Amino acid sequence: MLAKCYSGAVCGVDARTVEIEVFSHEGTSSFAIVGLPDQAVKEAKDRVSTALRNSGFSSKREYEVTVNLAPADVRKEGPIYELPIAVCLVKATGRLENEHLDEYGIVGELALSGEVRRVNGILPIVMEMKRIGRRAVLVPTENVEEASVVDGIDVVPVRTLREAVEYLNGNLSIRPVFTDIAALVGKGQPYGEDYADVKGQSTIVRAMEVAVAGGHNILMIGSPGSGKTMIARRVPSILPPLTVDEALEVSRIHSVAGAAKGGGMFVTRRPFRAPHHTVSSIGLLGGGTKPVPGEVSLAHRGVLFLDEFAEFPRASLEVLRQPLEDGHVCVSRAVAAHDYPSSFILVAAMNPCPCGYYNDPTHDCRCTQSQILKYQRRVSGPLLDRIDIQVGVPSVPLADLQRAPSCESSATIRNRVVQARRLQALRYRDMPGVHTNADVRSRDLPAVCRLDAAAQDELRRNLEKLNLSARAYDRVLRVARTIADLRGADEVSQSDIMEAAGYRQLDDKSGFLA
Repeated sequence: MLAKCYSGAVCGVDARTVEIEVFSHEGTSSFAIVGLPDQAVKEAKDRVSTALRNSGFSSKREYEVTVNLAPADVRKEGPIYELPIAVCLVKATGRLENEHLDEYGIVGELALSGEVRRVNGILPIVMEMKRIGRRAVLVPTENVEEASVVDGIDVVPVRTLREAVEYLNGNLSIRPVFTDIAALVGKGQPYGEDYADVKGQSTIVRAMEVAVAGGHNILMIGSPGSGKTMIARRVPSILPPLTVDEALEVSRIHSVAGAAKGGGMFVTRRPFRAPHHTVSSIGLLGGGTKPVPGEVSLAHRGVLFLDEFAEFPRASLEVLRQPLEDGHVCVSRAVAAHDYPSSFILVAAMNPCPCGYYNDPTHDCRCTQSQILKYQRRVSGPLLDRIDIQVGVPSVPLADLQRAPSCESSATIRNRVVQARRLQALRYRDMPGVHTNADVRSRDLPAVCRLDAAAQDELRRNLEKLNLSARAYDRVLRVARTIADLRGADEVSQSDIMEAAGYRQLDDKSGFLA
């Protein structure tokens, strides 16, 4: 007897339909799985057989079983096919009466007891089941929270194989679960840290506001204890809220990576990723034997914070060039190429020298000039060129710190950021792929960044003084456009250009790294 249902194979951050066919007839006991399965899928026959026995579906008869996973040219990986194979086998041996099994999508790993365990990548698979018009999809109970945000298809949670069979037989009623995405995203969550806690660094907080408002990358260089990490850790408190589409996009990436575990399976706030400086190139970019998204993709639509920037392996830093420029990463392997989105704000912090106190007014630097230059050159010129805002973070003496006023609250800053983002969304509504000023293509800059005469003169003077590359020149214009947006202006003024050029301190040979 032949039985059929549907499941999915994760490819990048999307899924492809996998048709599961099980044919069973009486004969010598055998169990074969075909259709380009990996080792984990081949092992499913042992788990499925044991789970069937422990769930009460054992039989005195012997069956020859053939499982086909189509299409045969797509590699099938992981344990996600065990539950659909088991259900189809129950149907193929005549113990499941549902005549419309092929109208269901089924996903889940099986324990030997018949319990259904969670799997990675459930969200894109459920979205694929909806796309191909399945009536419902059976998912592990642990996955139901992230799967239930897909509207237009019944998401049915099952705890055991027997529960799945009883539901399909009509002997057990399980209410489908649906979660309103808009309500989740719009709920709002309190932030534990606030820029009102920061004192004496209002200039750097302003630079961070500009970076977040326009989606610009930022590098802070300063001595230990100057407040770099403190400022960076508070970036989530001024990030604009995710839209529903962005939340679904980000959640899909985290689902594939297996990062959506524990409470809060659905991502409702912009990601803030802070990997340790020993992270490998694969850890940052993604890949591996079984490719998964890396930190740059897990930070998609959010922030990637790299503390101790110069301490990262040179190879790890250099792989950031493509995602910073293109907003996506292509990971190629012999069997397939996977494309992962990676549009994020890079927030980096580093010391100016190995000891950390070069040009510090309160500490003596113990490094030689050659050591300082070698340390600073760990961050290559092409990578620095892709960082829009580069600022020095001066140390604040304790006496001044006690007298200094607190910076503005995060709520106040966030209101300005949200308003600036709204202006950008309106401006770029007819430009596909452009969401913020940082995304604007060079050919569109003249139309987007209209300069008055004084601003043009100021830009020319800074171009000559800083000897900017073509890429750095464009980035000054983009940052100036963001500064104008923060004050709600249509035209970019001279003061906007001056402030934007002031954020290119590494281009100024008379600056803080001289």
